[in-house]
Amino acid sequence: MEESAKRFRDLRVWQKGVDLVKEIYTITKSFPSDELYGLTSQMRRAAVSIPSNIAEGFRRKGAKEFKQFLTIALGSCSELETQTVIAHELGYIDHEQDKNISLLIDHVCGMIVNLRKRVL
Repeated sequence: MEESAKRFRDLRVWQKGVDLVKEIYTITKSFPSDELYGLTSQMRRAAVSIPSNIAEGFRRKGAKEFKQFLTIALGSCSELETQTVIAHELGYIDHEQDKNISLLIDHVCGMIVNLRKRVL
């Protein structure tokens, strides 16, 4: 784990997860209003779940539980990636937004995988 991480807020992966949440909220603001309780809500919940699970796992006692929460965060990354593809297919986000958000999701997922490998 990151040597300097005394709090979950110190984890770069948690910080990037929060950046991802902000990006998803910005993107989904322009979705049609009839998607408020559909895709908009799903994408926002999946995004929020990523840093939330990292934080919760960090506070748990023991590596096994932390790894489990990191695995849940990875699942949320996959959900969000799928929902982003759907939003693009429906024309709610353009190609450039899709590309940028996909890169950010991939980056956060990679960071989670790397952290998970280092948790003893």
